[in-house]
Amino acid sequence: MRDAVVIEKAQGNYSAYVPDLPGCVATGTTVAETEEQIRQAIAFHHDGLREDGFPIPEPTSKVEYIELAA
Repeated sequence: MRDAVVIEKAQGNYSAYVPDLPGCVATGTTVAETEEQIRQAIAFHHDGLREDGFPIPEPTSKVEYIELAA
């Protein structure tokens, strides 16, 4: 399963969230650390849904980069 993840620069660190999994967030001091933390957060979130008897939602978010002429 592939989930869209948004990583944003914050003051002194990075934060990440998954639009299709409300409440699934992570932080880290580097992008690489933040990516690893959000991977773990997604796995934890999926495990929790399974344990509670809920289905894992199919991803619906789509990420694209749009270039504009300068």
